[in-house]
Parts: sequence; structure tokens; C-alpha cells
Amino acid sequence: MRCLTCCLSVVFVVVSLLTSTSVAKDWPSWRGPDRTAIAPETGLLKEWPESGPPLVWQADGFGGGFSSVAIVGDRIFTMGSRKGGCDLIAADRATGKELWSTRVGNGSPNCTPTVDGDLVFALGREGDLLCANALSGSVVWQKNFGKDFGGQMMSGWGYSESPLVDGDRLIVTPGAEKAVIVALDKSSGDVIWESAMPAESLQRGKDGAGYSSVVISHAAGVKQYIQLTGRGVISVAADDGRHLWSYNKIANGTANIPTPIIKDDYVFCSTGYGTGAALLKIKNDSGKLSAEEVYFLDSKTMQNHHGGMILLGDHIYCGHGHNQGFPLCVELATGNIAWNAGRGPGSGSAAILLADGNLYFRYEDGTMALIEATPEEYRLKGEFKLATNNGKSWPHPVIVDGLMYLRDQSTLLCYDVRQK
Repeated sequence: MRCLTCCLSVVFVVVSLLTSTSVAKDWPSWRGPDRTAIAPETGLLKEWPESGPPLVWQADGFGGGFSSVAIVGDRIFTMGSRKGGCDLIAADRATGKELWSTRVGNGSPNCTPTVDGDLVFALGREGDLLCANALSGSVVWQKNFGKDFGGQMMSGWGYSESPLVDGDRLIVTPGAEKAVIVALDKSSGDVIWESAMPAESLQRGKDGAGYSSVVISHAAGVKQYIQLTGRGVISVAADDGRHLWSYNKIANGTANIPTPIIKDDYVFCSTGYGTGAALLKIKNDSGKLSAEEVYFLDSKTMQNHHGGMILLGDHIYCGHGHNQGFPLCVELATGNIAWNAGRGPGSGSAAILLADGNLYFRYEDGTMALIEATPEEYRLKGEFKLATNNGKSWPHPVIVDGLMYLRDQSTLLCYDVRQK
């Protein structure tokens, strides 16, 4: 009996290990699990054939909008405008076939859903915040940023952030004077705290939420939520929402979009519309935090309109220029330009992802480019045109288990980018 028990124990351990190693990686929210836009992938193609990687499947019927996708387990989650309203949609990861949909207000969506366990969170263009059951799509709770918090956007393109789950809390940005950022109980939607806009005068930009999403920082030894709003970058304490610091110089009066980059005690931020980019160092003076500008790059040197920025090692990679996607590499510590590739293979802005040492640039015109992530020089490793081009090709690429998922308005494309 003892031998049998030992044998069964060994079998159980082996099966458990096999099961754990075969579980698919997840991409539960905007820019991945840690919001860095770096996929933990290996074994991907180092160069693309002239025709591009093979298309595995194409699925249609997802409606309009610029939402990207979240992927957890065997499901894909996205949003789309269709039949007069906005839907949160779950689809089968293997085929793209729709599994369920739940209405989230009206308007063409920009939000990428956030999945946490058996819950999925989505934000509609008009500020409708939904918590749904990830398996069935049934509504768990709902709120509206305008009605419940007096929220507003800095301009008229609608709410765009992806909600942040942090432990038992959901962090979102209504953009109200008394509730610019709020923490909610993720299970019930109950308000834990509301953070008011800072009292000091912030001249640049406009009141309201921007088009960015909250990130977590532990700069200067304090856990904090950092967000790019209509008035620039602000930071609030994670425990109670009190204002910690703000940086107004990066704000413009049209649209503040890119998600800030966090590293140790530093925050890097950039906006388009002729603004620029800045590196901030967060300092702690007897419990009072402040943001010191290390450097500011003018718009001719660097501005990320939208499409995002990625930090790898000591360098930032992004598309540079207002509504442009000029491939650019910048040294974080100094702001020195390592290389500037000029126009690059596509036109318009570029939404980017990093995986297995390469940058995936998705240009507005539907061109995909593979660029080596090295500060040594600009190295283009391949390019191709997407199978569809239903509008401005803005949604960010996602790669999970060697498959690249690209939302194109009503169409969802899945490409195999694995090295054979």
C-alpha cells in the first residue's frame, strides 16, 4: 500500500507539472499583465517571409471601434459597436467564434477589456463601466462615470482607458474634479475612495480624463497609481487616493494619450500635438513626494502621439511624430537618440508590441513591420500588409503562445508567428 501511495504521488506530481507547463499564457488587459506591452514569448520568427507569417483564421462580426483584445485561457475578450449600441464580446480563442455578448452603453469603443478570474471589466465610450461574469457575460454590476461621479473627458472622442485591477480593487479615471481617479471594490462596485484633482493651478491641458490607462509605481518607496489626464501626469496614493504629485508640462489641450512608463523612481511620459516627452524622478522629502524633471525633449526630438512606448533595458522604443510612426530609440537616462529611422515601411501612427527581442509595429495603413529591439541601429526584419484594412489600423497587437491577434474593426485576425 505504501509503494502504491508513493507511485500515485509521483504520478500526481508529474501530471501536475505537465498541466502547469501546458497552460496557455494570458494577456488579461491593456498592454499585458504588467502594462509594459512586452510579451513573454520565445521561439518566434526572427525574420518574416515576403508574404508575411501565415494567417491561421479570420473572424468577423465584432463591430466598430478601436478596442484591442484581452486573452485569458481559451477565450478572447474585446468590444465593438453594433446594432445601435456597444457590446462586450467573448470569443473562442481557437476559432474566433463569438461565445456571448453583453451591452455596454452606446458609441464606438476604445477600451480593451480587463479580465480577472471570473470577472471581466469594460468601459464604454460614454463612461458606462461594466463588470460581467467572464464565463457567461451576465452583468455583475454597472456604473456610469458621468452620473455616478460627475466625470468628463478632456475632449470629445470618448472614454478610452482600460480599467486596472489591483488586488480586490478596480482603479478607473472618471476625470471629475472631485473624483479624477476612483478605487472601487471589484466584486461589488462599491466606492473605496475618490481622489480629487490637485488644488494647485495646472495651466496646460484641459480638465477631465485623458486617453491613457493607470499604471502602478512604487517610486520613492510609496505605492501609487500614475495616470496621464487632461492636465498632465498625476499620482495618487494607492491606500487612500490622496494626491501625491503632478506634472503639467506634458499636457496639451487636445488629447493626452500614451500610457506612462515606470522604472524604479522614474516616470517617462510623452504626448503628441506638438508637445514632447519628459523623464521625471520622484523624490520623497519626509513623506512629501515631488516630481523633478530630469529632462524634456521637444516635439521635434520625440513625441508619441498614440501607439505607445516600450522600455527594454535602458532604452525606449516607440513611433515618433504627431500621427506618425517613425521608429525611434531613445536612451532613458539621458534622452539621447540612439537611432531615428525616419518614415519606416508604413504610414500613419504605429501601435507597438515587443516579443522575443523584436518590435511589432502596426501602422495606421495596415502595414505590419518587424524591427529588432536593439539600440545599436535600426534593423527592419520584415514587413507585410494585413489581410484586411477596414479603417485606421490602430488597435494594439497581442501575441500569446506564438499567435498574433489583431483587431481590425469588425474583423479579428490571427497570425502564426512561431519559428518552425
